[in-house]
Amino acid sequence: MKFEKNNLKLDKEHLKSNKKKFSMYIIAISFLAITLSISSFEIFDNDQITSVDVLAQTQEPVNDNITDNNNPLALSTLIEQDSPYYGNDTAPITIIDFSDFQCPMCKRHVDNTEPQINSTYMQTGEAAYVFKHLPNRGLDSKNASLAAQCTNEQGKFWEYYSLLYKNQGQIDSGWVSTENLKKFASQIKGIDMNEFNSCFDSKKYEEHVQSDLALANSLGFTETPSFIIVKDDGSNPQKIQGPKPFPVFQLAIEKVKTNSSSSSSNNSE
Repeated sequence: MKFEKNNLKLDKEHLKSNKKKFSMYIIAISFLAITLSISSFEIFDNDQITSVDVLAQTQEPVNDNITDNNNPLALSTLIEQDSPYYGNDTAPITIIDFSDFQCPMCKRHVDNTEPQINSTYMQTGEAAYVFKHLPNRGLDSKNASLAAQCTNEQGKFWEYYSLLYKNQGQIDSGWVSTENLKKFASQIKGIDMNEFNSCFDSKKYEEHVQSDLALANSLGFTETPSFIIVKDDGSNPQKIQGPKPFPVFQLAIEKVKTNSSSSSSNNSE
């Protein structure tokens, strides 16, 4: 009887030990799963990874059949709305850039990729480049957008655009304070500072910036920079999100051109 009690005691201790080991295994497996999930998120969220297939980076629109008269992406509509642009205003392709002046990834695009897009497509008359405000990186971002839009009414937007990216500091570090935004504007040759100050102080283009934000949201854009490339009438859109290298833009533009050619052939038939 004593032997059986001892065996029973040993069995209980053995069972208790197994339960403890099993719990440790569960904890270890759970920790490994969480670690792998975080690693996977970091891999796919890293803007520096550019070897992903372009088809995964460009997305088809929900509605590709909006007419020029009511398409907010049509170049004529964008120009009428005072969206800053450069290039041929009758170009067959429009590249629309949604950016924040405080965004480091936007600066990367401006420094590395935009010059290639400009020389290849804008300088040859093949495309127009349009800027839309998506100030969501910091509390000071909206003021930078308002100031930039004020320079646009004097035909100085792209000079101010270059100044802001050239002087970009840490997000919300004060580099785009009201004082600094006015100082940057004063560095532009030929600008009327009285006109600029009146425009900026009155927040004249707040509704314009809000409209840009609404358009970005309707397209599903939350990160900066984000781009949509379309025909001049706003059709055949291709989306690119993040600071992608020039070949990604080339492929997206060619896809817009190809779709355009296919549509023209079908209509002629």
